[in-house]
Amino acid sequence: MKYPQELFYSKSHEWVKLKGDCAWIGITDFAQDALGDLVYVNLPEVGDEVTAGETFADVESVKAVSDIYSPVTGTVAEVNEALLDAPEAINQSPYEAWLIKVEGITDREELLSADAYQEMAEAEQK
Repeated sequence: MKYPQELFYSKSHEWVKLKGDCAWIGITDFAQDALGDLVYVNLPEVGDEVTAGETFADVESVKAVSDIYSPVTGTVAEVNEALLDAPEAINQSPYEAWLIKVEGITDREELLSADAYQEMAEAEQK
């Protein structure tokens, strides 16, 4: 499993790349591995509001449908539309296959460092 040091992580297995008041959000390597092969992604629309700790999208794998939670509060500025036609990109490169870009961040969940997230994820595997 990979845990890029420059990213932050949520306890619900999303990664966050912060730059100013913008955040790119995706799901972690741990999450995509647990979900299995992804076959569908349901993303919000540009302009939608997202709230820290609440669902903003869902992904469907061969195993189940799983909710994706926002680690920040703000407005969706961009969605990765390429994932709508190729959700398997998340399985192939989870840290390059971002789901949404959020601007105007007003609130954040308690985000974890890469080391803290790795420790939590490894504990879940036991």
